[in-house]
Amino acid sequence: MATNNLVDITKLSPKFQDLYAKAKDFVENDCIPAEKIFDAQMGQGENRWKVIPPVLEELKAKARSLGLWNLFLGKDYPEGPGLTNLEYSLIAELTGRCPKLAPEAMNCSAPDTGNMEVFAKYGTPAQKAKWLVPLMDGKIRSAFAMTEPAVASSDATNIETNIRREGNEYVINGRKWWISGAGDPRCAVYLVMGKSDPDNKNRHKQQSLVIVPADTPGITVVRPMMVFGYDDAPEGHCEMIFKDVRVPVENMVLGEGRGFEVIQGRLGPGRIHHCMRCIGMAERALELMITRVTDPSRRTFGKNLAEHGTIVQDIAMSRIEIDQARYLVLSAAQRIDEVKAKGALKEISMAKIATPNMLLRVLDRAMQAHGAGGLSQDFPLAKFFASARTLRYADGPDEVHKNQLGKVELRRAADIAGRIKAQKAKSDNLIAKL
Repeated sequence: MATNNLVDITKLSPKFQDLYAKAKDFVENDCIPAEKIFDAQMGQGENRWKVIPPVLEELKAKARSLGLWNLFLGKDYPEGPGLTNLEYSLIAELTGRCPKLAPEAMNCSAPDTGNMEVFAKYGTPAQKAKWLVPLMDGKIRSAFAMTEPAVASSDATNIETNIRREGNEYVINGRKWWISGAGDPRCAVYLVMGKSDPDNKNRHKQQSLVIVPADTPGITVVRPMMVFGYDDAPEGHCEMIFKDVRVPVENMVLGEGRGFEVIQGRLGPGRIHHCMRCIGMAERALELMITRVTDPSRRTFGKNLAEHGTIVQDIAMSRIEIDQARYLVLSAAQRIDEVKAKGALKEISMAKIATPNMLLRVLDRAMQAHGAGGLSQDFPLAKFFASARTLRYADGPDEVHKNQLGKVELRRAADIAGRIKAQKAKSDNLIAKL
């Protein structure tokens, strides 16, 4: 496994160094070897949505015994281990090498991480006791219900799900899809985004976020959505209907009209977690590629695959692009530590745009080097590719982040124009004196 030479790990906290060493060993020597076992233990047919492979619970028990548990909750939260975003990002990269098992084994998998952060940051004591505690214990799982099929959800102000107050209850009606985790038999709670004040002139104060227990009457999980044919059982990415779903008023998060405030607080650090896991997937893909092309049995046109110039160049470009993306992500993580997520929007957008696209390129080269095997279930590359392509939508599509980033750059226009004007005036003055 490539060492991280972009950050001097020895200068980070002793606690982090201990956890990093344990996580590295756990991912490489426990999680990756368990991938095939997990697949073998999965149920068949409809049972795939009911069976949690025992090996996952074994990994969770070991991770917890090693202290590799809930590492994502940063220094601002007393419930967490006290790592900085930069420190956790380096551990998230390790878990990305085994994205199916390692994050969940360490109770650091989406969407639970974001939902736990919502409860930790905005929840009332009663909400924390009921939902945050069992989530942090790994006893239940959760889902975040925002995206809808009938509107362009990349602009979340379009969301149409209705949240109406009646007495001491909120009544929820709407259709959602791509709700990750909704198919999981352990999913006990949804955080549902909808409009509680659709006539508010401020479009960002029309929405609210409510807590909906998964066993509330009126909820129907319609179907799992597929990504390139993968349905990701048992958690799935589901289409759901909320029909006259009633929850008590105390299930409102933070207050009516504050849904946007909550989701922005939820998404910033989570985007960086996704990006660092992408780095881990890319590193593993490159290692698989190197192993494949240096296998003496893999020869074409009288040469070992590694002797072909195109292969060598592909490996070089992958190395460059992985490290470029890592710089962006670590810079964003450090910036979040310094000024919080709201002050690091530029850095977060750059990382979120660049990293999944980098991963797709690295995976494509690795798949090509594996021939038809790269498309098969015998290697993790095809599954990684499906996940990477999904991340160009998740937590805001590329286009939204590009637009945001471009606007940030354009704010410098007046300063740039003024500087260029001053430079020209000085140049003209010097020429006039010749």
